[in-house]
Amino acid sequence: MNKYELAVVVNAKLEEEERAATIEKVKEYITRFGGTVTNVDDWGKKKLAYEIQKMKEAFYYFIQFESDADCPNEVEQNVRIMENVIRYLCVRQEA
Repeated sequence: MNKYELAVVVNAKLEEEERAATIEKVKEYITRFGGTVTNVDDWGKKKLAYEIQKMKEAFYYFIQFESDADCPNEVEQNVRIMENVIRYLCVRQEA
């Protein structure tokens, strides 16, 4: 099992319930494809380095999980098409 970290940038115009539902859906994708979520960091609303889709702010979440090598690819394919996710990045953590 490898350790991964998924950074998710969520639309700032969403209500609290919608943001929570978006992160829950991402966590469901991880568990569906054989991963185990170990930690979720909510960094809150931050200013973006540059404007994305006419937005200057967004909510940042960092999800640590453990899985085999196939899970991150499957998760990325599903996160890519989520409407409320502005940007995402999945990286493997060094042991």
